[in-house]
Amino acid sequence: GRNGAGKSTLLKILSRITEPTHGRAVMRGRVSSLLEVGTGFHPELTGRENIYMNGTILGMKKKEIDRKFDEIVDFSGVEKFLDTPTKRYSSGMQVRLAFAVAAHLEPEILIIDEVLAVGDADFQKKCLGKMQDVAKGGRTVLFVSHNLAAVENLCSRVVTLSHGVLSFDGSPADGVREYLSDDAEITGFRDLTVIKQGRTGLGDIRFKSVHLESLGGERVAFIRMGDGFRIGMRLQAHQSVSGVVIAIAVFNENGIRICGLNSSHTSRWTLSQRTGHEGMWFCVIQQVNLGPGTYRLNLQLKSSIGNVVFDSIQNAFSFRVEYADIFGTGCTAFGSNIVFFQPNWAAE
Repeated sequence: GRNGAGKSTLLKILSRITEPTHGRAVMRGRVSSLLEVGTGFHPELTGRENIYMNGTILGMKKKEIDRKFDEIVDFSGVEKFLDTPTKRYSSGMQVRLAFAVAAHLEPEILIIDEVLAVGDADFQKKCLGKMQDVAKGGRTVLFVSHNLAAVENLCSRVVTLSHGVLSFDGSPADGVREYLSDDAEITGFRDLTVIKQGRTGLGDIRFKSVHLESLGGERVAFIRMGDGFRIGMRLQAHQSVSGVVIAIAVFNENGIRICGLNSSHTSRWTLSQRTGHEGMWFCVIQQVNLGPGTYRLNLQLKSSIGNVVFDSIQNAFSFRVEYADIFGTGCTAFGSNIVFFQPNWAAE
């Protein structure tokens, strides 16, 4: 489901963190859940102590945890920091250890929210492999993600939510099609002030809205292959800031990251803004080399020094790229191509 559809709320109900306003959830078996960075960890305890605390909460005996301990540490890759309080861990380290604990302590039901977005590609691959192992062992994995390729590869059943209501329940392939067919949000403009779910950061400066426009400044909901466009982002500062970087990650329909755009990497450009002020900032793309399809953007504002995140929004915006005869050949064979080049051909 989209941001705000009710996914995280449902997982909190199933994890017995939140009471349902009405109705009930029936769970059969020991539940382990990983809902957000640091979930289930006491920040003052070390990594080692948190492993044993989580196992105890799951009802495991010390001998059982001892048997799994080395596997957990090896999987998480935080061996050097085991005796450091987890409050000093980076978000990536916390996620690696939390996932390792949740997946290796043998719950009958493993609930995973989209925390894997924090990890790197290799770690995400390890996590998906481990979830497949858990599922093949006859246990249940309940997995929430916008990574549609992962959903299709991992799941045998897909449920989609819309405004807190079940909108689909069936096969992964049909569920992904249902999800992608809901293009109501692809309008060329989005108010970002209403987004709460899937949003993190200190909030010193935040995205207020985002829109797509042509190089001539006309608002558009889609662009044609080979055209240029601008991504306009309205920002509001709640504290005076300087040295702020805008980062944009582009994903295709299957949730695969296509590229990343970073204002300091491509032009050493950063922004400054005073408390209470708003500003409009643009990312200008002179020519889009993307194939036809729908693309989604993650947006982030962070400091150029220290990597402090002020605002981070997953699936903040969507736009569509339409076919165009850019080569003048009438060729339409771009079906599964994500990007294209414009080569010259020669014989010598």
